[in-house]
Amino acid sequence: MDKESIKGAAQTVEGKIEEVAGKVIGDKDLELRGKADQLGGAVRDAVGAARDTVKDAVKEASKP
Repeated sequence: MDKESIKGAAQTVEGKIEEVAGKVIGDKDLELRGKADQLGGAVRDAVGAARDTVKDAVKEASKP
């Protein structure tokens, strides 16, 4: 698993916590920041997954 995927997953979880906290305390800004962090985390996770795919393809192509 790529480091970017791990960071993305952590950012997604953090965003979900912010979103829920914003809903509970009625803070729309915190809720929206949480949703934005979740989206950013998903993008980071996708970048990490793409890197893994490329690395695997390069390894496979390098085999004799």
